[in-house]
Amino acid sequence: MSTFEPNLVGFLCNWCSYAGADLAGVSRIQYPTNLRIIKVMCSGRIEPGMVLELLEAGADGVMVTGCHIGDCHYTSGNLHTMRKFALLQKLLAKTGLEPQRIKLEWNSAAEGQRFANLVREFTDQIRVIGPNPIKAPNPEQRILLNIRAAKEAADGFRLRALVGKEEKLATEGNVYGEKVAQDEFNEVMEQAVETEFQIHRIQLMLRERPRSVKEIAKNLGLNTRLVLNYMVALRQRGWVDIKDAVEGTPLYAAQ
Repeated sequence: MSTFEPNLVGFLCNWCSYAGADLAGVSRIQYPTNLRIIKVMCSGRIEPGMVLELLEAGADGVMVTGCHIGDCHYTSGNLHTMRKFALLQKLLAKTGLEPQRIKLEWNSAAEGQRFANLVREFTDQIRVIGPNPIKAPNPEQRILLNIRAAKEAADGFRLRALVGKEEKLATEGNVYGEKVAQDEFNEVMEQAVETEFQIHRIQLMLRERPRSVKEIAKNLGLNTRLVLNYMVALRQRGWVDIKDAVEGTPLYAAQ
């Protein structure tokens, strides 16, 4: 029989979900004690990079809870939460970690029993998945690299800007007044997530030591032409440059 007990972190908004957790407590509703609670004023304050950092640190699962849609104390904070969580899901899917390790739920101040049920269900879900592989004595280096790259991509300007502009692009349009359809925006976001993720993977590798395009492509399982395109983008940002050359092959290093 497994003795694994998940180490979980929960971000709870002050006005609804934290109050719901408090109600569960004063009502003496029983639920697992695996969840370590962090109270925030609004779930919209939670950034994807914060969740990825917790997973990198060894958390087995992270749950974000906020007010029900339409009941946000700050009007639209939980709508921002939804957009950020969608980005988080896209990035987590690239790391090799199970997507079920993160969860987004809505819970009101009057739903103490619902909060207890959510914690119980999430704990059982993570028990089935098992421990975070990053906590293993010798964790797979690929997963470590991927989650660090995902976190840096999430914290970067481009993805944060896209998420922040999503509503405005759909309702008001771009600088030409053209409204952007949701499927069109999703396609742009998918491409941006892939590009930023790969760029940060390459940059992290180059922080270790100088490497050639061919070596990077082999290690990351990417086409050399694609890696060369990413390298051009990295040089344009001033993040990498040619450090040396071996038999005519340039070696790139992080700046």
